[in-house]
Amino acid sequence: MKKINFNEVIKEIIILTAAVAIIAAAVYFFLVPCHTSVSSISGLGIVLSNFVPLPLSAITMILNVVLLIIEPSGAFEAIVAVMKSFLRFPGALKLKYFGQALVRTAPLLLCALSVLFAYKVGMFNIGAAGQYCAGACAALYAALAWNLPWYVCILLGMLAGALLGMLAGVLRTLFNVNVVISGIMLNWITLYLTNLVLGTVKNPTSPYTKTLQSTNPGALIPSLGLEKLFNNEKSVTIAIPLAVLTAVLVWVVLNKTKFGYELKATGSNYNAAKYCGMKENRNIILTMVIAGALAGFGAGLLYLTGIEDWETTISSVPGMGFNGIAVAFLGGLSPLGSILSAFFIQYITTGGGNVDLQVYCSQISSLISALIIYLCAFVGFFKYFIQTRLRKADERNAAKAAQIQEGGEDR
Repeated sequence: MKKINFNEVIKEIIILTAAVAIIAAAVYFFLVPCHTSVSSISGLGIVLSNFVPLPLSAITMILNVVLLIIEPSGAFEAIVAVMKSFLRFPGALKLKYFGQALVRTAPLLLCALSVLFAYKVGMFNIGAAGQYCAGACAALYAALAWNLPWYVCILLGMLAGALLGMLAGVLRTLFNVNVVISGIMLNWITLYLTNLVLGTVKNPTSPYTKTLQSTNPGALIPSLGLEKLFNNEKSVTIAIPLAVLTAVLVWVVLNKTKFGYELKATGSNYNAAKYCGMKENRNIILTMVIAGALAGFGAGLLYLTGIEDWETTISSVPGMGFNGIAVAFLGGLSPLGSILSAFFIQYITTGGGNVDLQVYCSQISSLISALIIYLCAFVGFFKYFIQTRLRKADERNAAKAAQIQEGGEDR
């Protein structure tokens, strides 16, 4: 086993950190003044992570730190506003915004489940954003153009996401196309196809799709009285418990079934799984199908609550799919852990909308999230470092004890 030189690792991290900081400064000073569209810090981090061997959380934190250094005014007030999030409002409004945060947590959790499910088989599903778009397209079009009920719309959204995931899986198994490359390409293709399709059901006076409440109320996910717990916030529906139940189901599939064992075995060692008689290509395609269905399900759980409409002129891939990556890793790649991490990330994101945009940018929320994820990554690094040192110390002590014992026997 090759030994890890921790001094070299730390040196490399410092060099790469400086390099990414320079890139971030270049983006801020050259792209932003030229009014170039940079969709989000997270999106830029995703792109850079394909070229820089650093964790996505590290890249995102570095980009945000650079922006913080460039424009520090009002930073403390912004951080306080972010951390308070919806808790800064009085009682009734607090419940209302709490409910809205939970509504947006549901699709974020589903995107995280999509990412971690694929990751168990060694696939980095960066295409979750595109699968999310496909799900939104199918669900909204079925609701607005065909007047179908909510459960059929959700199933069609899942089907659309599953088909896109299957395409990425087929490209990987038959043509050996890296899922990261195919995922990025399919994200943008799907985004513009979604804009094109939903443009046929948009409001004539705005770039947004028609509202479900006025067009097809039957497509709205029922609340079953849950809205009464959150100051009659109409967007609070059974989508929230459905998302949590899905996370539990994914945990059961991955940890308590033969199918889940095969998936993890394929991800751990592709060739070993092949020689053990497992159908590795089938597992990869099926995994991407399930991952795509989960992302499409998440889109349906958001847009069929009526909390927001799709903007048909949007020119950047929705951040929900990319944020799912952060949620999945912050949750330790555990479906149950992702429930808490999804709410946490959404809590911080909601707080980002509370900052004074005339003083500071709302992306301070991304900074806080990235900083916490980055520190979590360091916890794992130091845990590994300490365990390695302790194991070596035990090996040295065992070797010394063996030498002493051999010396005693010689006498």
